Amino acid sequence: MKKFTTLHSSEPTFTVSELNRQIQQLLEASLPWILVEGEISNLARPTSGHWYFSLKDDRAQIRCAMFKGKNMAVKFRPKDGDLVRLRARVTFYGARGDCQLMVESMEAAGEGALQAAFERLKNQLQVEGLFDPAHKKALPSRPERVAIITSSKGAAVRDMVIAFKRRFPLTELTILPTLVQGEGAATNIRQQLERADNSGHFDAIIVGRGGGSLEDLWSFNDEALARAIFNAQTPIVSAVGHEVDFTIADFVADVRAATPTAAAELLSPDVRNLQQQITHFEHIFTRRFEQTLQQQQQRLDFLTQRIRHPKERIEQQQQRLDQSKQRLKAALLSHVQQNQVRTQHLQQRLVQATPSKKIQNHEERINALQQRLRHALGQNLSRKQDRFANVVDKLNLVSPLNILSRGYAIASKDKQVIRSVSDVQSGDTLSVRVTDGQIECEVK
Repeated sequence: MKKFTTLHSSEPTFTVSELNRQIQQLLEASLPWILVEGEISNLARPTSGHWYFSLKDDRAQIRCAMFKGKNMAVKFRPKDGDLVRLRARVTFYGARGDCQLMVESMEAAGEGALQAAFERLKNQLQVEGLFDPAHKKALPSRPERVAIITSSKGAAVRDMVIAFKRRFPLTELTILPTLVQGEGAATNIRQQLERADNSGHFDAIIVGRGGGSLEDLWSFNDEALARAIFNAQTPIVSAVGHEVDFTIADFVADVRAATPTAAAELLSPDVRNLQQQITHFEHIFTRRFEQTLQQQQQRLDFLTQRIRHPKERIEQQQQRLDQSKQRLKAALLSHVQQNQVRTQHLQQRLVQATPSKKIQNHEERINALQQRLRHALGQNLSRKQDRFANVVDKLNLVSPLNILSRGYAIASKDKQVIRSVSDVQSGDTLSVRVTDGQIECEVK
C-alpha cells in the first residue's frame, strides 16, 4: 500500500477557494437552466421580499433562493408542503461550500399539464361551435326563480344570497348544493344542472364557486359538464372564481360573470331603479288618466248640450217643414219663370225667322254698310289730303321760290344758272329771278 505524501508528488494542489471555484464553473457550465420538481420546506420570507426555502423529495433536498423581482410574478402564494415545479439555475456558493438553485419561475406542480389539457379541450369545443355567440341565450330582465348550483358551505353562496336580498328580495332562490372540487365534483355539478334544467321551473341558473388555483377549478373544465351547459334550455350564468380566472364553463355558458356576486347582480334588478320606474309609470298613468277623464267630461258636456225636450224637437221639425215648403214653392216659381223666359225666347226666334224680318235685317245691314263705306271714304280722303299737304310743305321747304321769298335772287344766262363770276363777261345780258318776277340786266 502506497503512503499518501505530497513531498515528491507531481499532482496539482488546490486551495479550498480554487477547488470551490472549479466546482462552481463545472456545475454552472454543465447545468445552466433546468426544470426541477419537489416539495417546499423551510420557506422564509424576510422583509427584503426575497424567498428562501428548500426543495426536497423523499431522499434528498437542495437549498433555493428566489429574489423579489422574480417571485412577484408567481400567481399563487406557496407554503411548506406545496409541490412545485421550478425553472432554475444551479449555483455553488463557494464561501460556504453550498450548492443551491437560483429560481427564475415557479408554478404548482401538475398545473402545466392541466393548462395544456385546458387548452386542448378549449380548442376542440371552439371548433365544434360551443362558444359561438349565436347559440347564447339572453338573460331574463327580471327572473322570478333562480337556481344556484354551488357549495352550500362556501363564501360564494353567501355572497350571492346577500346580493339578491339587497337588490331584489322578491327573487325566489333555490340552492342546489354540489361538490365544487375534487373527485366526482364535475359529475355532481352536471347532475344538478340537468336536474334544474329539466324541471322547467327556473328562469335562470347560476353555476359557480369562489376562487382558487387551476387545479381547484378543474371540475368546471369538464367536457361532459360543458356539453350539458350548451344543451341546457335555461339561460346559464357561469360565476367561477375571480375576475382573472377562466374555465371552459365560462366560455360555454350564455353569460360569464366575473365573480359570484356579479352573477347575482346580473340576474337581480336593482329595487331602487324599479321604484324609480314605478314612480315614473305612475306619473305617466296619472297624467293620461287625467287627460282621458277631461276628454270624457268634455264629451259628456257636449252630449248634455245636445239633449232637447220633445216639444223643442217638434218645433224644430215644424220649422224644418216650413223651410222645406218655402224651398218647394220657390223651386216651382223658378221653374215657371224659366219656362216663361224660354217661351219668350222661342217667340223672338220665330219672329226673327219670318221673310219680312229677314228683309228688314238685310236693309239694316245694307244701311250700316253704306254708312261704314262713307265713313271709310271720308277717312281715306282726309288721310290723303293730310299726306298731300305734308308733301307740299316738304316741297316748299326745298323750292327755289321759297328761297327767293326770303330776299334771294337767281341769275341765269341763256337759261343757265350763273354759279361763278367766271361764267359771265362784261356786256352779257343776264336774267335775274326774284320772288315777284324777272329782271333783265347787263353785266358792266
